[in-house]
Amino acid sequence: MRNVDSRRGLNDVRTMQSVKKRSMPRIQGSAYLELYMLQKEKDRLLKENEKLLKENERLLMKMEQTNKRIEEIDGEINKLREVDITTQAETNKSLKKNNFTQNTRKQGEKKEWKKMSLDY
Repeated sequence: MRNVDSRRGLNDVRTMQSVKKRSMPRIQGSAYLELYMLQKEKDRLLKENEKLLKENERLLMKMEQTNKRIEEIDGEINKLREVDITTQAETNKSLKKNNFTQNTRKQGEKKEWKKMSLDY
């Protein structure tokens, strides 16, 4: 699925600078200048690539930490559910033992309103 970051933008537009076309015809001496400019561009791109790789590593580590924390919280929630289920089962046993019933409405049963008279 494509998201906003994968769409093409202004950075992808080719300009005269990025294509390196000139209006004047090349002369023989400009080959050294062009070689120098291309080497500088290569160095800049390599540095940018290194920065992106470091950023990617940092993001992967952060994602790994987040996933570990999610797993820890899931484990805690599961333990709490188990404790709640056992507590609820014990409560039900004690209610049955003491012949108490829980006041819960059954499905389809209507709640009756309490009636009282008001004198003005």
